[in-house]
Amino acid sequence: MGLELPILWLSILMFGGLGVLLLLGLPMAFCTGSLAVLFLFLFGNSAMLNMLPSRVFPFMTDYQLSAVPLFIFMAAILEKAGIIEELFDVVYKWLGGLKGGLASATVISCTLLAAMVGVVGATEVTMGMIALPAMLRRNYDAKLACGSLLAGGTLGILIPPSVMAIVYAVVAQQSLGELLIGSVFPGLLLSGMYVAYVTARCYINPKLGPALPPNERIAFAQKIRLLRRTFMPILLILLVLGVIFMGIATPVEAAGIGTFGAFIVCAAHRRLTWGTIREASGSTLKATAMVMWIFFGATMFVGFFILKGGQNFVAESILGTGLAPYGVLVLMMVILFVLGMFLDWVGILLLTVPIFLPILKSLQFGGAFGFAGVAPEDVPLWYGVIFMVNMQMAFLSPPFGYSLFYLKSVAPPEISMATIFRSAVPFLCLQAIGVSLCIVFPSIVVWLPKVMYGGN
Repeated sequence: MGLELPILWLSILMFGGLGVLLLLGLPMAFCTGSLAVLFLFLFGNSAMLNMLPSRVFPFMTDYQLSAVPLFIFMAAILEKAGIIEELFDVVYKWLGGLKGGLASATVISCTLLAAMVGVVGATEVTMGMIALPAMLRRNYDAKLACGSLLAGGTLGILIPPSVMAIVYAVVAQQSLGELLIGSVFPGLLLSGMYVAYVTARCYINPKLGPALPPNERIAFAQKIRLLRRTFMPILLILLVLGVIFMGIATPVEAAGIGTFGAFIVCAAHRRLTWGTIREASGSTLKATAMVMWIFFGATMFVGFFILKGGQNFVAESILGTGLAPYGVLVLMMVILFVLGMFLDWVGILLLTVPIFLPILKSLQFGGAFGFAGVAPEDVPLWYGVIFMVNMQMAFLSPPFGYSLFYLKSVAPPEISMATIFRSAVPFLCLQAIGVSLCIVFPSIVVWLPKVMYGGN
């Protein structure tokens, strides 16, 4: 028998220890995994040791998770194929004559890329290398330029195909197809809000984002001809999403189709070489291994916490506040936002969803401010999309938002980290508005899946 400790002190020890190890700079996968083994030894018993294989093995054999490396590989191949540069060039030439057109082109290009790759890092770094210098050369305000890049890049975790949606679906036992379809409208809503914000600010103060000089604009006929360069990428988007939405293929099969399509697109651009495949395979292996090790470590950490009564403790603590169901949800959103300042989204998802989702499923969401509520069976889907929108904020929130550092790694020296931090603030506010809209108007999330799957 292990040592006995009240659940309050055990919670403080476990999460305090996790915070200390993370502050020391250790990778999250090894922090959670090593702490889980340590606490199992100190406070567990022989029966609890069965948790190690029983929680890890299902992840190793989960069919849906095979979509993760496929979508990551698809993103890596498209990045090498130069698709990102071409898309930005076409959208930029279409919108360059508008005030703030380059910033809007950046957001729209990121939206299209999100629908192809579902990975934030590839979009953020490559667009940072292409779009940021282009905007700075045109005398765009540095904060507006950085902000549009940061916000546009985070759409990759929301707009399908999304790696985050795959992981959430596995952990929450939620239909992946429904989750991908449910995230379409929120993703387009956020993208539209970013474009509207950038355009409004630039028309109020044209110095923030001047339009291209008339002599650098191209005729409408040339713009139409340029669209031919977007044919294959858009066809790939329609193919991958179409086979999922029409029920022709599962998301995993669609990932395979998309990966094959990415090879064809890369070959059409005459960049399909053994070197390209080797580099894409290497980056896919690293990213997938990181995600899976976080899976293994975090699931053992959370599994031990739940076995010791942690789930009941958290549920009683949250429900003990006396908050109404929507108040509980808002409290959870605040917790997720704070965690997003310090942790990777994979870790946050694996640490919180197994604890938060059962609490939410026990509550009745009858509607906020007199608007329609959420049916109990739709709560996992609704919360999943709200969670993903919230995690976009995690990518932008200082001090450890991943997108902030992705952009800094490719930004010119004159763009300081402080400038990048400040540039994220308005877009964080827009994302908070997006989360609020999805909470108050749940049909933004659940309407399309009901239509596609024949619900009432």
